[in-house]
Amino acid sequence: MSTAKKPSAKKSPAKNSSGAKKAPTSKTMPKDATAMLKADHKLVSGLFDEFEQTKSAARKTSIVARICKELTVHAQIEEEIFYPAVKAALKDKKLVPEATVEHAAVKDLIAEVEGRAPSGEMYDARVKVMSEFVKHHVKEEEKEMFPKVRKTKLDLQALGAQMAARKEELMGSAE
Repeated sequence: MSTAKKPSAKKSPAKNSSGAKKAPTSKTMPKDATAMLKADHKLVSGLFDEFEQTKSAARKTSIVARICKELTVHAQIEEEIFYPAVKAALKDKKLVPEATVEHAAVKDLIAEVEGRAPSGEMYDARVKVMSEFVKHHVKEEEKEMFPKVRKTKLDLQALGAQMAARKEELMGSAE
């Protein structure tokens, strides 16, 4: 048995059992709250794309489990930390309530697919509709809410750090 290490090639990003890139830890996560949320959006979008491309029921199950976990944690940190700060900073009565309603619709779809095996076209349809809801939600946040938030005096670095700590806590408890 040899203990010598082989020279390693350039490492690719770490991947989890579903083949998707692992969520960054708080040490590598963007510090700005909106940048952190955009990184989450990009990750979940990639997972939805993976789901669309796979035919394997086992892969679908794994990808959907990851999507559900990521969306659940993302929604929770937005609702607990980000949205209250945004609502106060913008004196908002429209964007945050709409985003919260959109979260509820996605949570309903999560409940319909989470922990279930892919069972035909209705399962795929639920995941597809969830993807469309999430894309709509992301577009509104990134094009409407985030630009307004960046113009406020809100400390997005501190908010991002608080959100990153909470995300790490929730992801750890979801394992």
